[in-house]
Amino acid sequence: MSSPVQTPASAGPALLLVAHGSRDPRHAATVTALTERVRSLRPGLRVETAFLDFNPPSVSAVLSRLAAEAASVRGSGPAGAGPEREVVAVPLLLTRAFHAKADIPAALREATARHPWLTVRQAAVLGPSPLLTAALERRLALAGVRPGDRARTGVVLASAGSSDPEANAVIADIAREWRLTGWCAVRPAFASASGPRTEDAVRALRAAGCPRVAVAPYVIAPGRLPDRIARGAKAAGADVLAGVLGAAPELARLVVRRYEEAAARRPALVA
Repeated sequence: MSSPVQTPASAGPALLLVAHGSRDPRHAATVTALTERVRSLRPGLRVETAFLDFNPPSVSAVLSRLAAEAASVRGSGPAGAGPEREVVAVPLLLTRAFHAKADIPAALREATARHPWLTVRQAAVLGPSPLLTAALERRLALAGVRPGDRARTGVVLASAGSSDPEANAVIADIAREWRLTGWCAVRPAFASASGPRTEDAVRALRAAGCPRVAVAPYVIAPGRLPDRIARGAKAAGADVLAGVLGAAPELARLVVRRYEEAAARRPALVA
């Protein structure tokens, strides 16, 4: 979705949120809601959204449009005048796995090779971050977990999962750190590519003696894998199932933070 107003050059590079995409319409709707929340945090900043797969617009299409705008500005002024269009691409990804390491850099390199008036920096992925932990706790509270329940509640940190062991290790590290904030226990789980599954982690927490078990999906938007997490939670009898992170205010603030970190880097390079 494009902003109706072109951002002045003084507002800084455009912010391009790059989402995975899904055949599930709830995914794109969630990304759109998050984009609007990001725009509300940075009025005047050009904020665009693109998808790697399934949903329009593609990364290539959005960057081509931004490059065409920059070329038009240059063409309307004196010869050789006019600024390049600078873009910071923020991956809507929670771990640095294949999409962040390969798919997004390839799409950005292809666009900059085709468009001489375009410079793009790839921001870091969103996780890990204390803001994500805060968003998880917000979702658990909305699902009915009260502050006094913490010591009695074991939490399953349920991620989509990845074939990249480094990405899965990050989820395990987050679970260990989160456990230190007073939960009965925190166990990682994965909906694909690796184990344990959500239902196995729920049962393990029961066996470890946690009186209550809550499942906290560590995913941004609804879709096939979050639905698999929900089915696992139900099958194992979890007491609480939180919602996905969605357009949580903490997530929007984190997107802006990653944008600002990347915008401050010089020179402007694709990661």
